[in-house]
Amino acid sequence: MADDRLSFKQMCAEFDVTPRTLRYYEYIELLKPDREGRSRFYGARERARMKLILRGRKFGFQLEDIRQWLLIYEKEGNEAQMRAWVELADGQLAELEEQRKQLADATAELKDLRDSVASELADK
Repeated sequence: MADDRLSFKQMCAEFDVTPRTLRYYEYIELLKPDREGRSRFYGARERARMKLILRGRKFGFQLEDIRQWLLIYEKEGNEAQMRAWVELADGQLAELEEQRKQLADATAELKDLRDSVASELADK
């Protein structure tokens, strides 16, 4: 039913993405809208995929990882996709933890350097 579909412009507005981003997601085959002439329309499937894409990006996943994960559902079904998700999530959690440690180290080093310079200035 065409009534529940979003136009290209509506899709950009609903998900707060630029037209360039939406076109790129189509180009790399993350999304496959219905086409009627030059117009694109996005149904429930494409909106659900867009939610997953944006959530994946929020968690730091690469677009290719997201694309492969979405393909698993199409080829192997829901259970295989969930298993792949757990594996991807485990890897991403480890990556985020490493980034957190690096950020904590950099913050501590910067604070120490800042305090040292401030102390030198105070002594003058």
